[in-house]
Amino acid sequence: MRENRNLFNKLDWATIGIYLLLVFVGWLSIYAAVYNEASRNIFDLSQRYGMQAIWIASALFLAIVILVIDTKFYAVFANIIYVGVILLLALVLVAGTEVNGSRSWFIIGPFRLQPAEVAKVATSLALARLMGAQGFVLKRKWAIFKIGLIIGLPVFFIFLQHDTGSALVFGAFLIMLYREGLSGWVVNCIIFAVVIFILSILWQPVSVLMLCAITCLLVFAFRRRKIVPVAVAAIAIFVPYFIIVKKLFPALDIHTPHPDYIFLAICLAMIIAGAIYAVRHKLRYLWYIFFFFIGAVALTFSVDYVFDNMLKPHQRDRIENLLGLKEDLQGAGYNVHQSMVAIGSGGFSGKGFLQGTQTKYNFVPEQSTDFIFCTIGEEWGFIGSSLVVLCYLSLLVRLITIAERQKDAFARIYAYCVVSILFFHFAINIGMTIGLAPVVGIPLPFVSYGGSSLWAFTILLFILLKLDAVKWD
Repeated sequence: MRENRNLFNKLDWATIGIYLLLVFVGWLSIYAAVYNEASRNIFDLSQRYGMQAIWIASALFLAIVILVIDTKFYAVFANIIYVGVILLLALVLVAGTEVNGSRSWFIIGPFRLQPAEVAKVATSLALARLMGAQGFVLKRKWAIFKIGLIIGLPVFFIFLQHDTGSALVFGAFLIMLYREGLSGWVVNCIIFAVVIFILSILWQPVSVLMLCAITCLLVFAFRRRKIVPVAVAAIAIFVPYFIIVKKLFPALDIHTPHPDYIFLAICLAMIIAGAIYAVRHKLRYLWYIFFFFIGAVALTFSVDYVFDNMLKPHQRDRIENLLGLKEDLQGAGYNVHQSMVAIGSGGFSGKGFLQGTQTKYNFVPEQSTDFIFCTIGEEWGFIGSSLVVLCYLSLLVRLITIAERQKDAFARIYAYCVVSILFFHFAINIGMTIGLAPVVGIPLPFVSYGGSSLWAFTILLFILLKLDAVKWD
């Protein structure tokens, strides 16, 4: 075929080089993490590092197969692949094996497959097929519905598998959607919702509501570009609240109702007055501000229910440990604490290959999978850890460059899906090993032990490399 001519010269070898380097670093780190004095052979199939060699060889074989396949295959069969993976996600609920509380694995002898990993590839292809079609307009409601359905279906089934970490990864597609024209308001509202969720755990509801009110006033000030209406609104909200709660009720010796409800009543009165003001001055954007505040109120008062009834005990414990609400170094906070000890003990240059004591004596659970970065930090120190982080940043920059030079919408959208997924995994995995993100159980791309994740990331990357190579024809 024409597109396979001179393919070798058209491939982005800088990206492939970074990929191979990360895979090699992962293999060595797995060897160090589960090193066995009785079996030093890195190809010993009874050990994880031996099995990882099999996964690496098979991943490279998959990469070659992907490069041989005609690029039209990925666009033409994107929806069929997606439907097939959705069926696998449903089937694993019935025929899958439960591992660490999550029924998300097919296990046949030494072979293990996690459909949730493959779902990232299928969803990326389906989104690229939908959004890359001629005449597609992201801002249409029907288009948003279709996108939500494509992303939401795998998330639904993965949540049923009790694999919250893998489900959260699909939120990374927001990065791609923003690049393709999703309103910044949507992204900002989602970010603010996360902030409200966290603050509602840390603060009293009235404090969160005050912050929301201040935010709405600032947005109003930015759009209206007049300070007087904003100042009047602020005075009308906060001055009556403090007079009633701090002065009037204590002076009259009246039992003070819950301050949350007093503040809500004042805000409700302001919303009614603001609605009249919006109608008279035809300020459509003011309605969005009102709906935003109402949504923030609903979220603030629902956090306690979600936190207490929808999250599992170990998930609540991890969040509370991360936020500093409690310290449980022998329970929920054990993994992160030991990981931070391991990374900190590596110092500037590390203890040396196979010399990590935290690693060697198995202080850190899952040190060859989710917490593989602590092995790197302990044995290679700040220098080695920084070089690994630099490799990931270089890979992401390279992939963004590849994405931006695509002339075809399908290839560009797919490229940003790959960038989004890799960035989320990289940021959250390293963040949780150093205590900056909750432990959600997702692997470090190309480095963590596991066939499913390595295959999925390899397929993601090499489909993009093939699409990029063919564009030169």
